[in-house]
Amino acid sequence: MYGLSQTPFLDNSDKNTCLVLGFFDNTPLPAFAKTWNVEPLCEKLNTRGESLWHFHNEHAILLLHCGDKKALSLTHVAKLCQAAYSALNHQKISAATVCIPQAHHTTPNQQLEHMILTFDAAAYKPPHLKSEPEKHPNTLESVQFHLDGATDEAIEAAIATAAGIAWARTLANLPANYCTPSHLANETVAFANEHDTLSTRVLDREDMEALGMGAFLAISQGSPEPPKLIEIQYTGAGDAAPIVLVGKGVTFDSGGISLKPPAGMHEMKYDMGGAASVLGAVKACALMKLPINLVGLLACTENMPSGNATKPGDVVTSMLGKTIEITNTDAEGRMVLADTLTYAERFNPSFVLDIATLTGAILVALGRWASGFMTEDEELAKTLQQAAIESNDHVWRMPLDESFQSALESPVADMINASLDREAGSVTAACFLSHFTKKFRWAHLDIAGTAWNSGKKHDATGRPVPLLMAVLREAARAR
Repeated sequence: MYGLSQTPFLDNSDKNTCLVLGFFDNTPLPAFAKTWNVEPLCEKLNTRGESLWHFHNEHAILLLHCGDKKALSLTHVAKLCQAAYSALNHQKISAATVCIPQAHHTTPNQQLEHMILTFDAAAYKPPHLKSEPEKHPNTLESVQFHLDGATDEAIEAAIATAAGIAWARTLANLPANYCTPSHLANETVAFANEHDTLSTRVLDREDMEALGMGAFLAISQGSPEPPKLIEIQYTGAGDAAPIVLVGKGVTFDSGGISLKPPAGMHEMKYDMGGAASVLGAVKACALMKLPINLVGLLACTENMPSGNATKPGDVVTSMLGKTIEITNTDAEGRMVLADTLTYAERFNPSFVLDIATLTGAILVALGRWASGFMTEDEELAKTLQQAAIESNDHVWRMPLDESFQSALESPVADMINASLDREAGSVTAACFLSHFTKKFRWAHLDIAGTAWNSGKKHDATGRPVPLLMAVLREAARAR
């Protein structure tokens, strides 16, 4: 669907083609644009984002005002691409050549990848479970990009990343009665069977019992759906130490006995967004054939209330041997992650990232703009911050200080699983996880605000797959 165009043109053999021509304020149009005599029309557009259709020899030109040359960012480019896609699809255009000038402080390849990801995200359709056929199918089948200096390598990387994002979104958008822990296990195994570089292992309840995963099993015991700890390994660098990605995969979170309010609970199917993003990253990594080793660990279960469910006040023993007093059964994600992080030790990782829709507190703090992250590893913090700049998948560093640990003190166990007040909820959750990460470099990503868009048109975003891919590609370059 995507390609590079060396010279923008209008295909006279097809009346459903369009040229999307972006231009800067007070900047001459490129020489090729003078063929179509659009300068007078450009003067009618004054503000970034304004657009105008022009028809030339029965073919369409969509003019896009890109604002001031020094002020155009990747975020603005994304908005321009979203507007262009919507306009093209509305006009039932089947093929387009997109010429948006290069943004400030970006490379041609970086911008090209970002434009492809934006077009692909706009074209994405969630699982169609309605009884009637889809009413508004996409018509845009082919997009060529004209951007001086961009290469085919950027297209290949963007297509791989887009495939990972789309898979993550589809898994997260599926209802919880479709996307169970067993479904995630089956999907993972089926995908791994398509690639020689991938292998899988699925741990069932009996395996977890043998490993002493009391924290994980405490969450799963209220549901008839069997828990799954899914391991998927990508081998692209011999015996090099792997990067380990740990994803929270709570396929439905009712809160357990500490039941959530009914309003919005249907969106708790998205509580496996961390696991979905790990699978998306593994898929993109395999498609790119990156020269790294990668392990994805998906901690998958439901959190349900029942006569068998864990009760507030229960004390369980984690795989690490630490005892945990469960003060809140709705603080379940950190419980399944605790044992999964301990399990990650066996891979002798170069570093570990856990990705989880962990706390509503991070949504209060950062909204849906940025994922929060916590780490005591300064080098890893810089890696994540640089990856966020490259991918335009925003993060914000939160504290992880020893002084917050006092909120987890218990009179009857080594720790409680959730502080007894609402203060610093995201930070104390990360403090809890930190007890299970002492043997490796580690950072925690809280994506509760970024994994999906809420409301009437709720939809998974696929974040932070772009961020994770920027991290993995940097690791590949560093080899």
